[in-house]
Amino acid sequence: MPICTLHALPYRADPAHWFERIRHAPGAVLLDSGRPAAERGRFDVLSAWPLGMFEPGAGESADGFFQRLRQALEELGPASAPEHCELPFVGGLIGLLSYDFGRRLETLPQQAQDDTGLPVARFGLYGWALISDHRRQSSQLVFHPATPEAERRRLIELFDSTATGEQAPFELLGRFAADLSVDDYRRAIECIQAYIQAGDCYQVNFTQRFRAACSGDAWTAYRALRAACPTPYAGFVALEDGAIASLSPERFLRLNQSDVETRPIKGTRPRGHDERSDAAQAQALRASDKDRAENLMIVDLLRNDLGRSCRIGSVRVPELFALESYPNVHHLVSCVTGHLADGKDAFDLLAGSFPGGSITGAPKIRAMQIIDELEPTCRSIYCGSLLYVDVRGEMDSSIAIRTLLIQKGQASCWGGGGIVADSDWQAEYQESIDKVSVLLRTLEEL
Repeated sequence: MPICTLHALPYRADPAHWFERIRHAPGAVLLDSGRPAAERGRFDVLSAWPLGMFEPGAGESADGFFQRLRQALEELGPASAPEHCELPFVGGLIGLLSYDFGRRLETLPQQAQDDTGLPVARFGLYGWALISDHRRQSSQLVFHPATPEAERRRLIELFDSTATGEQAPFELLGRFAADLSVDDYRRAIECIQAYIQAGDCYQVNFTQRFRAACSGDAWTAYRALRAACPTPYAGFVALEDGAIASLSPERFLRLNQSDVETRPIKGTRPRGHDERSDAAQAQALRASDKDRAENLMIVDLLRNDLGRSCRIGSVRVPELFALESYPNVHHLVSCVTGHLADGKDAFDLLAGSFPGGSITGAPKIRAMQIIDELEPTCRSIYCGSLLYVDVRGEMDSSIAIRTLLIQKGQASCWGGGGIVADSDWQAEYQESIDKVSVLLRTLEEL
């Protein structure tokens, strides 16, 4: 098996030091663990100048697109990490699936308007990456064996230099405003609860979008957001006319040597204003029968999704109702694991599980149909995924919540929550704002 070559760099906990050298390059992408403030993530992965870009063709099926991605990995060729070196990525695909890619996996009517123009999927094929391992406190360039020597020298010289990029300003040209009126939001929740009473579904994740006009450098916005809300599954994806800035706390799917893990979030409370009120909010979430029932419902859904691609009997729930706290909210998080079945790969796992059940509802297909009916615009990157799949078949992915799409002079952000039979629409409306308030407030104060 060909082995990747490495070039050691000084360790940096904050990947901005490295990424600012390439952020204007074609295909620049950063998968960011939020260090040093966030503590759960281990690796940062960044790259640019992809060998090729892949988007689904008009009418192309998910199976057809995934097969093209498999072929791209095969053409790049096999590679392995050097002995005794843990690397999450040794060359391969890095990109995104929008929530709306789910229409290529399931039969759904497209009723919502797509006014963003973002492709439903977009992947670059990368022959190199700069990876920081925060457990071992190392940063290094990783070159796939197919990377030409001249390209290796160019990248080594770039990252060994002391040059760093200048940070240009970013500003909003007005405050964020919701697309939905309060009355429209209330009517949508009432409609969902009527579907639940009729037996159509048990839970539907309903979302509203917030938008503001903006100008300037999306990277500056991301840096400010990252400082205000560090999270372990963050990411920045440069687009031709803007960027995706994601501050997600939620892992979607990780595939490591055939072991599968997903960590759904379901259950939220805002942080308190002082230590006592914050502890009370956390305890209220832990003790909430409603939130625990919602979380368990999604855990069962994900057990079923993983069962499509994992060995029979291998799916387990090693962690249930764990509390995770972030600068703006407390969350209930569970963990579902499995072992990939023989003959299955990362794309089979995605096909059987995307989009994540924590941001659709249950049962998944009926919930997605109701989302299409009631949400006036497509979700775009929101509730989609930022992810990589390397030539070994390793994968890690986020669910793109707490995520902004900044393009064409507009910043868009989404917030939502799971609606069940006894949901109070006013509380749900406030929760949708609580989840994104730190992001909106941070940009409004720049």
